[in-house]
Amino acid sequence: MVEKEKIQKALDRFVKHVTSQAKRNLTNKDMNVSKKLYNSIKGEAKVMPNSIGLYFYMEDHGLYQDLGVKGKNSSSKAPNSPFKFGRGTGPKGGLTEAIEKWVEKRRFQFKDKRGKFMSYKSTAFVITKSIYSKGLKPTLFFTKPFQAAFKNLPDDLAKEYGLEVAELFKMSFKIDTK
Repeated sequence: MVEKEKIQKALDRFVKHVTSQAKRNLTNKDMNVSKKLYNSIKGEAKVMPNSIGLYFYMEDHGLYQDLGVKGKNSSSKAPNSPFKFGRGTGPKGGLTEAIEKWVEKRRFQFKDKRGKFMSYKSTAFVITKSIYSKGLKPTLFFTKPFQAAFKNLPDDLAKEYGLEVAELFKMSFKIDTK
């Protein structure tokens, strides 16, 4: 019984460290405009008799921000991402809507050829078109703290449960790459 409690404490520390570092990274990378993603990052660990469960939760777009997205016409920004624009699996207009909100909150506007400021909607359209075509570069705001914390888990824990960082990461989020 003591062993189970020891494992639970180690995993709870793991979850707490990963979530706090991921939130810190969002803030440091100036990706915390609305705080929606920041506030959604949570995790839990469960120790069962023959297995362990690690569960992390965040807004869906957090995974895209973390792992990046291949563009419709180019994969150069996120060549290893499981996600790609143009598959038709996401909500129609979801990227455009999100970029419009981001542009307005940041009060960000491009200038046209005459030097006049473009509307937020026009600025968002230009940015959205570029992201859709070229992709979204991975920030690894979550992946890096996850991998670093994994290295600090007790060796016997990883061996006993046959844990590998890549599989544990996929399992923790149930990433669907269809």
